[in-house]
Amino acid sequence: MKVKELPLDDRPREKLLLRGSQSLSDAELISILLRTGKKGKTVIQIGQELITKHKNLAVLASLSSEALQEVEGIGKDKAATLVAAFEISRRVSSQSKQIFNKKITSPKEVAEFFIPLLIDEVKERFIVVCLNSANKIITYDVISIGNLNTSIVHPREVFKKAIENNSASIILIHNHPSGNAEPSVEDISITKKLVEAGKIMDIQVFDHLIIAGNEYTSFVEKRII
Repeated sequence: MKVKELPLDDRPREKLLLRGSQSLSDAELISILLRTGKKGKTVIQIGQELITKHKNLAVLASLSSEALQEVEGIGKDKAATLVAAFEISRRVSSQSKQIFNKKITSPKEVAEFFIPLLIDEVKERFIVVCLNSANKIITYDVISIGNLNTSIVHPREVFKKAIENNSASIILIHNHPSGNAEPSVEDISITKKLVEAGKIMDIQVFDHLIIAGNEYTSFVEKRII
């Protein structure tokens, strides 16, 4: 049986879209990267063979493309896809360690992490960074993509993330694709509303950073909040 002949809910791609990536087994996740099987063997079976042969994903991630090709059905193209995916995972993990659980002592160190993530964005992204009581970053989430205005950024969206993560405070971040890091009247108005909402919920707005290219503006440093 081919994967496309399976019930819709059992096909890895559809399953991921319907239920989320956490619902997939290691083999199913691998199968999405591999895309196709071979005669007599589904792509899910090939993924399972890889897992069985090499024990787990951590071992797989350390293999060369040549070693991955030892499983029948894995050629150069599929091996290259896997190596690239594992390298992306390593880089994400490495970059995350630079910011998560790190005590924030200045706007500059927050800006230095987010500038590379936002420098090439052509749309405005509004990000909420959640901190614990020791001012260490727990997580961050993009809550809006588009033009920043009061119709798409609401206190309930911002503080929902903070409450879900049991945050003591938050840092607001958004980018200006125009290259101008100065806050607009609207930026200031929205921020002040969020500061007031935070006081009601006992969640401090630690700062708001505007990032534009390699430049940034801190509302705290500017004494806007």
